Amino acid sequence: MNASATLLPAIVRPTVEDRYWLSSDHCAGPVIDLLDALDALDWAVADTPEANVHATSPDGRVYVGWLPEDPAAWQRGIVWQVRVHPTDAEPWAQEFGLHTPSEAVAGFITALVAHR
Repeated sequence: MNASATLLPAIVRPTVEDRYWLSSDHCAGPVIDLLDALDALDWAVADTPEANVHATSPDGRVYVGWLPEDPAAWQRGIVWQVRVHPTDAEPWAQEFGLHTPSEAVAGFITALVAHR
């Protein structure tokens, strides 16, 4: 199949400055903001005195944890944990380490919640 160059979409190449979020600044802000929004949608969101945050969906099948002060999480090199318990499949989990940009974690959670 040949296509005229005028029919093809323009190639967009972001500059390095446009990809600032690819380097984690270890800020949980984007996910915490998302969890605050989910709290308004009846998610149970709780923070602990140790600064960890736990969120559970209204049906209890999705859990999101921000675990910056959890020794067990640190031993495994993670700070974010997402656990899913589908009604018709095996439970699964996804964990993200300290160097995963929180924007990427927020995008993952957003896609998960949007497609439930």
